[in-house]
Amino acid sequence: MITISSIVEALDKVQTLLLARFGKASISEMLVFVDAVIPLLKAGKLRAVLDMYICVCTASYMFTLDVFSLEAQIIFDEIRRSLGTERNKLCDAISTTVEEVRALMEDDDSWAIEFPQGGAGVHRNTRLMVGYIVSMTDALVSTRKSAPSHNTGNLHGLIDDTIKHLKDLLPRKSELCLDAGMRYLFLLNNSYFIATRDFIRGPYCGDSQHHQGLELTLECKDHMDSYLDVSWAHVISSISKSNPPGPLRRWMTNTSSLAKFESAFHQTYQAQKLWKVPDPQLKDALRRAIIERVISSYNDYLKKHPELAEHARRGNSTPAVLEEMLGQLFEG
Repeated sequence: MITISSIVEALDKVQTLLLARFGKASISEMLVFVDAVIPLLKAGKLRAVLDMYICVCTASYMFTLDVFSLEAQIIFDEIRRSLGTERNKLCDAISTTVEEVRALMEDDDSWAIEFPQGGAGVHRNTRLMVGYIVSMTDALVSTRKSAPSHNTGNLHGLIDDTIKHLKDLLPRKSELCLDAGMRYLFLLNNSYFIATRDFIRGPYCGDSQHHQGLELTLECKDHMDSYLDVSWAHVISSISKSNPPGPLRRWMTNTSSLAKFESAFHQTYQAQKLWKVPDPQLKDALRRAIIERVISSYNDYLKKHPELAEHARRGNSTPAVLEEMLGQLFEG
C-alpha cells in the first residue's frame, strides 16, 4: 500500500540524489580549478592558498551527512575523498609557500640596510611574516568554525613553527647592527610587535583579544634592560661616587663629574633622538624607564651635592630639562 510517508520518502531520496549529482558536478569544476592554480602559486600568494583551503574544508564538511539514498551516499563519499585529497594538496602548498617566504627572509639584504634607515623600528619582514601568520590563524579559526570535525593539526603545527622561526630569526639578524643600543631596541620593538598580536595572546581561539595596557613578556623585558644597560649605564656611571678630602678637591671632582654626565647625556640623546619606537605604549614605557634610571640618579646626585645645582641651572641641565628632553625620544 502506497502511503503519503512513502511518497515523501521517495521524493526525498530523489531530491537527495539530484543534490548529490549537482554537488559532484560543481565540486569537480572547483577541483579542476584548484589543481590548475596550485602549481602557479608563489610566496606572495599565501592568502589565496588559504582561501582555497577554507573553501575545500567547508565543502568537504557539507558532504559528511548520512543520507537515505545509497546511490547518493556513494556520491557523497566520493566527493569527500576527492576533497580530502585536494585538502592535502593545499596543505602541502601552504607549507611550501611558507618555506619559500622563510628562505626569502633569510637571504634578504634589507636587514642590515634598514637598521640605520628604520631607526630600529619594526622591520618590514617582521610585519610581512606576522601578516602570513595572522592569515594562517584566520584560516585555522574559520575552518574550525565551518568544519569543526576536520583535523587542522598540520596548519596548527605550521603556525607554531613559523612563529618559532621568526623569533629565532630576529636575534640572528640583529647581529648585523653595529650599534648595541640600536640592536636591543630593534629586538624590543620587533619582539613586542609579535607578542602583542592576537595569535600570540589567544592562539586560535577565534575571539579577538585586543591588549589593554602594557604587557611585556620576559623576552621583551630582557631586551629593554639590555638596551638601558648599553645605552645609559655609562651616562649614570659618569657621576662620580668618590668623595675626596678637602672642599676644593671635592668641588673640582664633582664639577668634572657633572660635566662628564652632561656630555654623555647629550651625546646619547642626540644619537638616539631619531630612533623609532612605533607602539605608543611601549614608547611611553621605555621613556619612563630611562627617566627612572637616569633622572632619578641625577636627582640623588644633586641632593648630595647641592652646590652643583646652580651650575646645572646655568648649563640648562636641570633634572626637569633633561626629563623633558627624554620625553621627545623615539619619534623617528
